[in-house]
Amino acid sequence: MGNEVNRRDFLKAAAVAAGPAVITARGANEKINIGWIGVGTRGDYGIRCLHDAAPNDVYLKAICDTCGPYIDRGIKNVQDTWGYKPETHKDYHELLADKSIDAVYIMTPEHLHHDMAIAALNAGKHVYLEKPIAHTIEEGWDIIKAWEKSGKICQLGTQNRSSMLYKTAKEWIDKGMIGEVHYARGFWYRNALANGNAAWRYDIPPFTARGVSVQAATPENTDWNRFLGPAPKRPWDPHRYFQWRLYWDYSGGISTDLLVHQTDIINFMCGKTLPKSVVASGGIYRWTKDDDRDAADTITAAYEYPGNFHINYSSYLGNARESFGEHIYGSEGTIVVENRWEAHFYPETYSGVPANVKARKEIHLYNDASPLVTSGKVKSDFKEVDGVLAHFRNFVNSVKGTEKPITPPPIGQEAAIGGHMATIAYKNKKMVLWDDAARKYKFA
Repeated sequence: MGNEVNRRDFLKAAAVAAGPAVITARGANEKINIGWIGVGTRGDYGIRCLHDAAPNDVYLKAICDTCGPYIDRGIKNVQDTWGYKPETHKDYHELLADKSIDAVYIMTPEHLHHDMAIAALNAGKHVYLEKPIAHTIEEGWDIIKAWEKSGKICQLGTQNRSSMLYKTAKEWIDKGMIGEVHYARGFWYRNALANGNAAWRYDIPPFTARGVSVQAATPENTDWNRFLGPAPKRPWDPHRYFQWRLYWDYSGGISTDLLVHQTDIINFMCGKTLPKSVVASGGIYRWTKDDDRDAADTITAAYEYPGNFHINYSSYLGNARESFGEHIYGSEGTIVVENRWEAHFYPETYSGVPANVKARKEIHLYNDASPLVTSGKVKSDFKEVDGVLAHFRNFVNSVKGTEKPITPPPIGQEAAIGGHMATIAYKNKKMVLWDDAARKYKFA
């Protein structure tokens, strides 16, 4: 209990330190100059989301990527979305050297987060950093230290915390609608053909997406060494370059790509922080022919938390029937959030259930992305696709000084620690324990 209280006090202090931070270089009513580092799959999507989230508050001045074809696509994306051509860079240090840039979005492979985030904070930039915060637990602490020293706004990209579906689910739990909560389940399932845009194995150019052709990447039009960064040096390999999530050199696998979103949001809904232990198992079960990847496509992780709380997590890339979601099981009801589209409350019906629980009715909520909304079968309860637009707005407003970040680095680090512990448990086939006093993991 003491450790749990200490962590919460730390987070409260971090939230105070996180903001508000008014822009000093220009008036609060002037646009924030944005630099964008990483215009791959997530970055390309994020550019459009930022325009939808805060078109009148920001100016996307420059983009940066080590991939020439991605830069070409990024230019067209900004031109189509924002109406002008951005400056371009292959070296993020050049972008950070631009003193007119107030804030940066870092949307790169996770093994580059540490050096980029610290360089950006040291350059006096506010930072939006995609999850996970870093490639290792130790690197995450380094980023927190740099953030504390900088006095700048930093937001981690665990955007579910900005979703109205999850905020509402948290309110249901806080009100006691589902009674005592000791068990939760998170899951993420995908499926696709191995020779198509296979789940979690993103396409290698050339390809066409949203009507835009992306040319083949070659050693001549990419900066392979900059992509490798601190990772081990290897010869040019387009599979590692575009499918980096499949290799331990650049990724923590499913645990730091998908799992962290879900354990983080379960923590948020249920008022939890760090697990005390994790065990994990799984393996490479699909697409095994002529495949040199490291990361598993199938994983199950079991988390034990202080206060008699358990999370069961599973991910499999060979069946998409259940898609993804989180289930919170209480003594008086169940909350189901699915696909970031809808949230449901179901009262319990076990034998001898109290009369006040029996009298409760099911609740069903939907946002704009739900197929039931788009098909006209139900009305939208929340005008959002998922939490990303609200999360982007929160970052922009935090830079302007009118809000505080929803996920400052300490919360991002908590989310990442759970993911890293699962990866470590899987790779070592051992139970991993968290030592809160030492801020380190150890094996049971």
